[in-house]
Amino acid sequence: MTTTQRIEDYALIGDLQTAALVGRDGSIDWLCLPRFDSAACFAALLGDEENGHWRIAPKGAGPCTRRGYRADTLILESVWETGTGTVKVVDFMPQRDAAPDVVRIVEGVSGSVEMSATLRLRFDYGSIVPWMRRADGCRVAIAGPDSVWLRSEPRVKTWGQQYSTCSSFTVGEGETVAFVLTWHPSHKARPEQIDPLAALEHTAHDWRVWAARCRHEGPYREAVVRSLITLKALTYAPTGGIVAAPTTSLPEEIGGVRNWDYRYCWLRDASLTLSALLTAGYLDEAKAWRDWLLRAVAGDPADLQIMYGLAGERRLPEMEVPWLGGYGGSAPVRIGNEAVSQLQLDVYGEVMDALALARDSGLTTEEHAWSLQLSLLGFLESTWREPDEGLWEVRGPRRHFVHSKVMAWVAADRAVRTLEDYPALHGDAARWRAMRDEVHREVCEKGYDPERNTFTQSYGSRELDAATLLIPRLGFLPPDDPRVIGTVDAVRAELGEDGLVRRYSTAGVAVDGLPGREGTFLACSFWLADALRMTGRVKEARQRFEQLLALRNDVGLLAEEYDVAGRRQLGNFPQAFSHIALVNTAIALSREETAG
Repeated sequence: MTTTQRIEDYALIGDLQTAALVGRDGSIDWLCLPRFDSAACFAALLGDEENGHWRIAPKGAGPCTRRGYRADTLILESVWETGTGTVKVVDFMPQRDAAPDVVRIVEGVSGSVEMSATLRLRFDYGSIVPWMRRADGCRVAIAGPDSVWLRSEPRVKTWGQQYSTCSSFTVGEGETVAFVLTWHPSHKARPEQIDPLAALEHTAHDWRVWAARCRHEGPYREAVVRSLITLKALTYAPTGGIVAAPTTSLPEEIGGVRNWDYRYCWLRDASLTLSALLTAGYLDEAKAWRDWLLRAVAGDPADLQIMYGLAGERRLPEMEVPWLGGYGGSAPVRIGNEAVSQLQLDVYGEVMDALALARDSGLTTEEHAWSLQLSLLGFLESTWREPDEGLWEVRGPRRHFVHSKVMAWVAADRAVRTLEDYPALHGDAARWRAMRDEVHREVCEKGYDPERNTFTQSYGSRELDAATLLIPRLGFLPPDDPRVIGTVDAVRAELGEDGLVRRYSTAGVAVDGLPGREGTFLACSFWLADALRMTGRVKEARQRFEQLLALRNDVGLLAEEYDVAGRRQLGNFPQAFSHIALVNTAIALSREETAG
């Protein structure tokens, strides 16, 4: 049976090294172990139940009656009200010491409810059926390097059926049955067992202590904290890297081919991520992200990539997985990402902006950071005039993208400002000032359409790009410049759809070289709210922002895009970029309200 759940029907649980998606029907349909970028052992999300899932729900029941996270945690509670009673399933992953665990606790709330559980493990993205055996009161699944142990407290009867492990049990009011699924390398000894109820309390405590550090107290605090928890959940704790999303190949168009692997770390998110973390008071996470960034980009500036693996890995070869039919028939399913080899000149500006922000925010400066920045800027000085694939990783011809040029200006500008503010640092401020001025002149001459009073997507093009909404935020032009106001109005008019914004036009001959279209892009829609606020239209900005808040699912999560016609979320889920933009916009609007 192919999954029929919408993307927004899923909720996230995770342990800061990987994450799982739990559906409203009580089924975990996506989980990669032991890391975000490992092969999935539950891949029903991108295929069907035969590709792996784990469902616990009342016998014969459909979606849960209601669900939500425990306050300020990543602990999911799903409640079913049935004809015989009410039951709750509590799902979470403890922040691990060694082996990753998925804990599912069934709690009887009232009456008596018959429960049904099906565990269908399929390693290597749903393609390998493991060998199952019993050992020490557990069910053990082994195939190649992977081993998974399943146990319950108290022990419930299980049996094998159609290469799955099934169980049936009844819970009454006040009764509890806990299941623990643990992964470990198959060549090692049995992993240490955890106490599921103690783990629940520890996990709740850990998340609440972390959430309490948020120093934002504005009117949107609940949304900000939930987005920050989501961002934390997408952090790979051993290195500080933050994945764009925990999924691959959730489509930008149902049935289309715009399906990409987002389980990696993008430099494009660098400065916006740092801004969100620093402003909300999460200095440790900001430092970890900054340190990951420095390690990842170290080396020859000519070899700078747009994305890296969780620990800074450079090789992310893309391949298709033909045995998975894709979410909603959206094929191909891809693992790896070929865009890693693209030339995107904007990333040099992203890195320079992020490191300047880190320095200005008081993060301890790494001795080699400034030398690395000068090296990156020296390379950009000789390459910024070249065409590239741009921020959106187009798979069409290279162009002179305006946003890429603006980010080259940002790189030079941040270097000049750093030398002005920190005179002890060495560097040729006059040289970078000259580069900054040259880039600025060229963008204003070649990237601006005076007839329509708007910046365009690329030199000589009439197409628009939502990335130009960032021009005032980046400081390229002041918010009250007529060209900025004209660009905001033009993007809103030509790329807007029901108050939201598309990245760029996909009509006619698409700039990205791909067939089909995509939904409105949520991060860009937050950028529109930011640009409206900066250009003095605060009331409209707040309306746009609150419209975006209403698009979150019932547990506060956002994907990458939104389909206005189908009224559903699209793209990989949950999306860090969307939640980063939400945090930044919420805090900026709150400051506006305080100032007013």
